[in-house]
Amino acid sequence: MPDYLWTDRQFDEMSWHDNHVHALRVVEGAYGAGELVLDLDYIVEWICDAEGCSFRIVPATLSFLEVTNLRLSLDYASASAAMGPFSIHAIERRDEPRERYVAQVWKIAINWPKGEIEFEAKGFVQRATGEPVVSAAQCLRPEERGSHVRAG
Repeated sequence: MPDYLWTDRQFDEMSWHDNHVHALRVVEGAYGAGELVLDLDYIVEWICDAEGCSFRIVPATLSFLEVTNLRLSLDYASASAAMGPFSIHAIERRDEPRERYVAQVWKIAINWPKGEIEFEAKGFVQRATGEPVVSAAQCLRPEERGSHVRAG
């Protein structure tokens, strides 16, 4: 398997547009902070030609580090949407001054269904958890995601 490992140092080179999230986990950490972990299909490459587009996708785990002040909003009800992976529009970061420190605030804009995730974090690590797959779809099937995904 290629060594796909990214950190926040590569943030400006990365895009999560149309990446699908299959699972979200909150891991308790020290002093009230924790990790926010997303199991996602990371689109490594958009392959477009006159015939259309296909996508080189690798299943990955995106872990935000030392997370605090987490806010989640996902609205499957207003879209009358069936349950399924949600899709990221973009991930943004900005610095905001606080009373005793400057916070790095992250916002994950969700394009389907409507929603967003916002929090403070020290950075992230993203690791591939399976082999890359070339697909006409932007979302991998469970059998393409590898053994780390639990069925039913």
